Amino acid sequence: MAIERTFSIIKPDAVAKNVIGQIVARFEQAGLRVVASRMIQMSREQAGQFYAVHKERPFYNDLCAYMCSGPVVVQVLEGENAIAKNRDIMGATDPKKAAKGTIRADFAESIEANSVHGSDAPDTAKLEIAFFFSGSDLCSRK
Repeated sequence: MAIERTFSIIKPDAVAKNVIGQIVARFEQAGLRVVASRMIQMSREQAGQFYAVHKERPFYNDLCAYMCSGPVVVQVLEGENAIAKNRDIMGATDPKKAAKGTIRADFAESIEANSVHGSDAPDTAKLEIAFFFSGSDLCSRK
């Protein structure tokens, strides 16, 4: 299996609940390593650019406003099948449909305030990582 990197955001609702450590622990317990991480307050412009793919969707403005409502933790995770593994750990977007024991089932408030974001594919991961981190920000942990 290939070692890959994925992008992850711990969203404002989870940061406000002070569950950052619990979420990171779940990634690490599943064999993922944090190779870059920082807390930021996303600007409206950053949120708009990051979520530009959703610009025509009805939830776009609410999503951008929510992502600017408080600090977030942006991070890069590395490991075997990191993208799929991260998505399994996160659970379904709708916490009501998320499997028991997933991050969203345990911490999310709603579809909108769903605690975490994770890349959905290798190309997306590369773009999302580059949006927040430069190559020198990534610390390999082999």
